[in-house]
Amino acid sequence: MSESGFYEQLLSILTKEQILCAEPMSSHTTFRVGGPADYYVMPRPDQVAAVAALCRREQMPCQIVGNGSNLLVGDKGIRGVVLALSRQAADVQAEGNRIRAGAGALLSQAAAAALKAGLGGMEFAAGIPGSVGGAVVMNAGAYGGELKDVLMQVIVLTKEGERQILSNKDLELSYRHSCIQERELIVLEAEFLLQPKPRQEIQSLMDDLKRRRIEKQPLEYPSAGSTFKRPEGNYAGKLIMEAGLAGASVGGAQVSAKHCGFVINTGSASADDVRKLICHVQQKVFESSGVRLETEVKCMGEFV
Repeated sequence: MSESGFYEQLLSILTKEQILCAEPMSSHTTFRVGGPADYYVMPRPDQVAAVAALCRREQMPCQIVGNGSNLLVGDKGIRGVVLALSRQAADVQAEGNRIRAGAGALLSQAAAAALKAGLGGMEFAAGIPGSVGGAVVMNAGAYGGELKDVLMQVIVLTKEGERQILSNKDLELSYRHSCIQERELIVLEAEFLLQPKPRQEIQSLMDDLKRRRIEKQPLEYPSAGSTFKRPEGNYAGKLIMEAGLAGASVGGAQVSAKHCGFVINTGSASADDVRKLICHVQQKVFESSGVRLETEVKCMGEFV
């Protein structure tokens, strides 16, 4: 099918405002790098199944993204469709001891709703920049808390186009892992089960975690948060520092001297700079400690 033909079919499902062509992914990732996506689409939750079905029928590659906070997109961009569950799927509601959030809502929005409702358990999530859907996919966590601790269930779309409800147990949650990508599922909504707690205590803990983030993390630079998974029995940042890599750089990408677990964009980095620096860090840390660092950051698209 021609590009114009596929675009017309997208228009039978979405409005023009929901379809961006040749859209630079640098505008949609916290690394602020990445080439153009052929089609960047922003469906409402009730339109996701139709877009996914169209892509399958026309054999058009389709990638799912949230807030782009854990994503490195290649400089040559992404062929096919990028399906973004963002502001079109960002509703957050509190009911009793539960918070229900659309996949496109920011995790911080869900944490703020929990605070307003006087529900504790999501304080750790207040400073995580990802979307609810992306956080579920990777079982996001920080400061001793993980989504698996509070996640009750999710509504997903299967690759056959069926909506299913999966429990916490169904998701096979472990450190920075779920079965969602392996099963090619799309998260539409998540429900969290929390416990009543005085708002002042919730706010105090959120404020403390925010202070610790500001003091220890290079929040003033574009990044994807912690670049590497925590090795068993150790810390990535510690191993990187001990390997003498604090401040190491490739082009505009740099290992933060403030927190060596972060690779940052100092302002002029390309995706290739970031990827090369990540590989350099992995090699040097292995030579220094024998530990093979695994990335938390996911690579997508075509690199140089």
